[in-house]
Amino acid sequence: MKQFKIEEMRRRAVEYYQKAGIVLTNRERANIEVADFGLGMVEKIGLQLITYVNTARVCAKEMVLLPYQVCPEHKHVPTNGQAGKEETFRCRWGKVYLYTAGESSSNIGVPLPPTDVTVFHETVLLPGEQFTILPETLHWFAAGDEGAVISEFSTHSTDETDQFTDPRIVRQPPVAAD
Repeated sequence: MKQFKIEEMRRRAVEYYQKAGIVLTNRERANIEVADFGLGMVEKIGLQLITYVNTARVCAKEMVLLPYQVCPEHKHVPTNGQAGKEETFRCRWGKVYLYTAGESSSNIGVPLPPTDVTVFHETVLLPGEQFTILPETLHWFAAGDEGAVISEFSTHSTDETDQFTDPRIVRQPPVAAD
C-alpha cells in the first residue's frame, strides 16, 4: 500500500472515532495503523486501528471498519511459549458482524469477502454489546452499512503471528513508495 493511501485511510478512521466520541491525541492520530493484509483492496479487506497499550499481560485497541470492510478470518496461536490471544470486542458505534465456529447462520448479514472463510456462526454486536473470543478460535468480522468502531481488550497481542485461513494474506506488508 502506498503512503498516500495510508494517510487517506487514517483521515477516514479519525472521522469514525469522532462519531463514536473517542478522543485521540495528535500522536495517536498520526500513528493509526492501516492494515490492508497485503491484498491491495483496503476498503474491502482491511482494518484501521490504534493500540493504546500492549504489555506482557494486557492490550487495548480501538479499531475502525469502513462500511462492509472485513478483517479476514484468522486465529491467535500460541507464540513464544504463551497461549494465543484472548480478546473481547465491544462495539462502540455502528454494527459489527462477527463470525466464529458453531452453527452456521442461514443468511449472513454481510457480503462474503473475496478471501477464504470457513466459519459462519454470526454474532451481531450493536453499541454497548461485547463478545469474547478465546485463543485459537477461527474468526472474522465486518462492519455493517455505516461502518463500525470496536474496542478490543485482550491479553498480550502478537498479531504478527496470527494464522490466516487465506494463504495470500500478510499481516504486516511493507509500505510502497508513493
